Amino acid sequence: MSESKIRLTTPTRLVLDVLMASSADDPVWGYRICELSGLGSGTVYPILERLEEAGWIEGKWEAEGPDDRPRRRFYEVTGTGRQEYADAKAEAIRRKRRWLPAALLH
Repeated sequence: MSESKIRLTTPTRLVLDVLMASSADDPVWGYRICELSGLGSGTVYPILERLEEAGWIEGKWEAEGPDDRPRRRFYEVTGTGRQEYADAKAEAIRRKRRWLPAALLH
């Protein structure tokens, strides 16, 4: 696990939002993340790789898939990922508030 910084681009936020909404009872896999985020596989899989390398998510292969399809790699957000994403969103809100006129903040 590396300590690389994750840039929260719109596609990265979309992928993280899908992952945050999933549960251990209903895990998501790469193609499903593509469907739910509206992003293509050429965008989603590199994001998943970066997030996994940074320790924000963890991927696990299913034990055995049906004969009619390959095994799926399920992804879930780690505790570190949840905290880092929450911190990054809070920082983005703080930065945005600095630039908004006071009248718009009420």
